[in-house]
Amino acid sequence: MMKSTLLLLLVFLLSGSMAWAQTTTSGKITDSKSGAAISNASVIVKGTSSGTSTGQDGSFRIDIPSGGATLVISSLGYTSKEVSASGTTTNVTLDASGTKNLDEVVVVGFGTRIKKDLTGNIAKVKGSDVQNMPVTNLNQALQGRAAGVFVEANSGKVGEGVKVLIRGSGSISASNSPLYVIDGIPISNNSYSGSPISDINFNDVESFDILKDASAAAIYGSRAANGVVLITTKKGRSGKTNFQVNSQYGVNKPTHYRGFLNAPEYVALLREAAINSDNLDGIDPLDPAQYPDSWLEFAEGRLDRYSGWSDWRTNQTNTNWEKKAFDPDAMTSALDISASGGTDRTKYYLSLSYLNQDGILIGNRLKRLSSRINLEQAVSDKFKIGLNMSLSQTSAGRVQVDNEFATPMQIVALSPVTPFYDQDGNLSTLPVTTYNNPYIDYAEGKFKAVIYRNIGNIFGQYNFSRSLSFRTEFGVDIQNQNDDQFYGPNTTYGTGSNGYGESDWFRGLTYNTNNYFTFKKNFSQKHDLEAVAGMSFQDYNSEFANVYGEQFPNQQLQKLASAGLIKGGTSRESNSTFLSYFARANYKFNNRYLVTLSGRVDGSSVFGNDNRYGFFPAASLGWIVSEENFMQGQKLLSFLKLRGSWGLTGNADGFGDFASRGLWGGVAYNGTGGLASTQLANPDLKWEKSNQLDFGIDFGFFNNRISGEIDVYKRKTEDLIYSVPVPGNTGYSNKLVNLGAMENKGLEIVLNSDNVSTRNFKWSSNLNLAFNKNKITKLDGDQTLIAGNDGRYLNSLIVGESIGVFYGPKFAGADPANGDALYYLQDGKTTTNDYNAAGNFIVGNPNPKLIAGFGNSFSYKGFELNVLFQGVFGNQIQNGAGGFMSASFDWFDNQTRDQLDRWQKPGDITQVPQLRLGGGNGISASSRYVEDGDYVRLKSVTLAYNFPASLIRRAKLTSAKFYVTGVNLLTFTDYKGWDPEVNTDYRAGNRNQGSDFYAAPQIKNFSVGLNLGF
Repeated sequence: MMKSTLLLLLVFLLSGSMAWAQTTTSGKITDSKSGAAISNASVIVKGTSSGTSTGQDGSFRIDIPSGGATLVISSLGYTSKEVSASGTTTNVTLDASGTKNLDEVVVVGFGTRIKKDLTGNIAKVKGSDVQNMPVTNLNQALQGRAAGVFVEANSGKVGEGVKVLIRGSGSISASNSPLYVIDGIPISNNSYSGSPISDINFNDVESFDILKDASAAAIYGSRAANGVVLITTKKGRSGKTNFQVNSQYGVNKPTHYRGFLNAPEYVALLREAAINSDNLDGIDPLDPAQYPDSWLEFAEGRLDRYSGWSDWRTNQTNTNWEKKAFDPDAMTSALDISASGGTDRTKYYLSLSYLNQDGILIGNRLKRLSSRINLEQAVSDKFKIGLNMSLSQTSAGRVQVDNEFATPMQIVALSPVTPFYDQDGNLSTLPVTTYNNPYIDYAEGKFKAVIYRNIGNIFGQYNFSRSLSFRTEFGVDIQNQNDDQFYGPNTTYGTGSNGYGESDWFRGLTYNTNNYFTFKKNFSQKHDLEAVAGMSFQDYNSEFANVYGEQFPNQQLQKLASAGLIKGGTSRESNSTFLSYFARANYKFNNRYLVTLSGRVDGSSVFGNDNRYGFFPAASLGWIVSEENFMQGQKLLSFLKLRGSWGLTGNADGFGDFASRGLWGGVAYNGTGGLASTQLANPDLKWEKSNQLDFGIDFGFFNNRISGEIDVYKRKTEDLIYSVPVPGNTGYSNKLVNLGAMENKGLEIVLNSDNVSTRNFKWSSNLNLAFNKNKITKLDGDQTLIAGNDGRYLNSLIVGESIGVFYGPKFAGADPANGDALYYLQDGKTTTNDYNAAGNFIVGNPNPKLIAGFGNSFSYKGFELNVLFQGVFGNQIQNGAGGFMSASFDWFDNQTRDQLDRWQKPGDITQVPQLRLGGGNGISASSRYVEDGDYVRLKSVTLAYNFPASLIRRAKLTSAKFYVTGVNLLTFTDYKGWDPEVNTDYRAGNRNQGSDFYAAPQIKNFSVGLNLGF
């Protein structure tokens, strides 16, 4: 019954917009000055609901009454025009309005504004700018496109975590991620594993509006300390149904191979390291049989074990294990189908999308099937209702986190003398250095996650008058996820247990309601007032269950029902709620003086009764100087606006739903259940609060052919929440408290230019630069340092320094006399070979000083070329795996090729100490393993061809485009690791940043695609 009803509704919607057509006219919309095609221009038959949009080549086709009609033509940045149409061809030219981009509609919290009237800082990225990007996470599509928005994937694993920071880190323990709002409804950013944002198809997105300063974001109060990303999905327009079909296919490769020793080099350096450790100078050649129990005898015995049936002495085997970690046949394929249209009362957008992307790592892949339906129905002239709903199924082949021996990247530790197959052609199970062979975990195991996600909302809006309206919204975000693992008896986890299986189940349910009034009124043609007031309520609930077992009778039986022994399991549930009241007023006087005031009261169940509610106000001013009389008549400066804002926002996410409460949990004692206290209460725990100042200038020159904005800001966050140790005699180990403060200050520059605009050729550029300085200004009491690993080099918290700076010994290279690793004493000048005597220094900062994006768009007749470069500068990366893979052959792991530059004789000047097997010569954490992380990347290149209008008409299409696109094609960096865009997943966090521990490089993709409209 339901299917029949939906089918009838669809037929009604499609037929209602097409039944009246009697004849057809077509044509092209162009710029009156340059002759360039104007894409996405609106073409509407006046007095009707019939309309369409121009294609990439400016062409359109529309049905009109046989007696002729008047067409209303409009496009952003151009003066609207009405033209008569009676024949089969109607070509139209439009004049530039002189306010290009300034009349662009920008989404703000609970409403919209035109860009010209903004007093806050909002970065807008159009959905068309990122459409068809071959990435799985919508955040990755934003990389390099918005000033002050730092996007960094933890690694090249598909469907995994992506860090997004807006104007730097603002918290030590709470979430630093922005709030994501889809069509007005905040969504959950929680997930048991992977990235919840990867469930969303960004080809359904109309625009991303990023609220950066407090004035823009304060309407979201306690959720907005880290900025807000407003995601608006596509909607239908009045007119005939527009179908779009896009198909895409491509190949995936690593951005870089690091390079390790081959078999002859491995054998030579391993024997050299063993001889150095034996300290038997002057004996060459050395026969290990003469020295029983020597390091050399031990090393050659290991080589015999590793090589198995092959002969390491004759280099019979030379396995490149690094290449084995990557899938040589990794592909990406995608298909998107959408339909949109409607009448003056009913508008709709429907889509279906399929994405299949193989990760570059063996066993890593992602498949997503998603659908969306957006409907809007005018019930009467005053009342309309609507629905925005998406449903997705994501199936992910996952791999273990970076520090697990079973993760594919740790395969590089294997010796190149070890054969990949045994003599029977089966995968080799020979002993391989310290670890099992991770390839066997891939071949004889599985790790699969299946996620069902439903994000949607229904709304109703009643217009009491032309000035006053009321809108109510109810939204849900439902996530169900099951992770299923199995590992056979030859794998890392299955060894000794005859197979291992695990099943994890997670469910997250968020529902949200918004109810608010909007008042808009213009008084005496000089006073323009808009006011919003309302309330919001959100409830979040999550449940988790886990069970694991061993002893599987057969590798084909991989479900836990076949486990001979269930080893254990657990389950838990959590809940939190928000209640909010908000208001905002925008006032414009005489089209040039702007004032915005807002305030929000938030109540959160996370905090105790005395601190449950917080008030978050904001204010901003703007002056459109170019509207003043003294600015008229000059042609150089076409637009100038000065603006300033202040606001207070909060943070209550990321440190637990019951952070302030004393908690009890069940325990087992002698087979009997009991209760035990698990968390120390802190009723004084309160909000983290961010106080932000922003001053900006928006400008345009030469009729806005050159435009941009410059912002300076300072954001200070107080009452930082952190878990501190407490005396053991309390019965607890730690307690959450408010202990410190942090600030971010920076400069953002955005420049846009129309470089060339002729009839056939157009070239435009955009540049964004963002400088940010993060600093911890206060910690608990007199404490100035919270260091990791007893102060030795892990990410630390130091007053006066950025969050997570690398703190520890400073490496001074190899001693030219004897090859010992040297370190600086605390005076910073004298060196020592005693690691424990070395001083502690700030040896690196994982926070970039500058992030940048530089894009260029070219068009020539039917061809389009879009190129985007993205860069990160001024940060360092900790090579956490250096003590294993670049370790002067301390053990049997294969080594990176830079170890060939080792110290060999007195007088050698090098940064690689003498090779010593088991000697630990310079492998402890120090600046030896800290490198500059600067890079510039050719982030994306797209070359497209729009087929001629005559050919499109003959094919009965409205548009046709063929394109090729590439992502991460070139990377320019001095970093020696796999990829400078890295934040290894097992320890990624606010404080723990910039670490590279066997993390996969980013994916380099090359794809071809075809987009058809009809």
